[in-house]
Amino acid sequence: MWQVILCFGITFLILEMIIPGIFFLNFAIAAFVCAVLSLYITDIVIITVIFCVLSVILMYTLRPLLVKCEKNKKQQTGICAKYVGKKAKVVERVDRNSGAISIYDERWQARTLDDEIIEVGQEAEIVNYESIIMYVKKAQ
Repeated sequence: MWQVILCFGITFLILEMIIPGIFFLNFAIAAFVCAVLSLYITDIVIITVIFCVLSVILMYTLRPLLVKCEKNKKQQTGICAKYVGKKAKVVERVDRNSGAISIYDERWQARTLDDEIIEVGQEAEIVNYESIIMYVKKAQ
């Protein structure tokens, strides 16, 4: 019986990979736990009840936790995490229409969001980006 339950767990894992959404993972974990328990418990009704209870518990505890972790992971990666909020050196006068900054030995086009002017040599804080243009303000 444990082999059948293990196959269900593997099927749920495959479904989780095909249809992302952290839904089938709860069932897969519950199936794996039930496969181990079925080595000691031979009554299929008890195993089914344990599977259902575990699935509900995992859906209300594990899923929100994993969704929160996934959102945090998305926020901490990419260009936003690498540049936004960081300080850069102004290498070409930055105003609303033109300018350039240097950060991590990379040169980026820069603009201010308002009529502020940042002179060469001053520090600027990156507040946003759009394609290849960094939007900055004077560093505090």
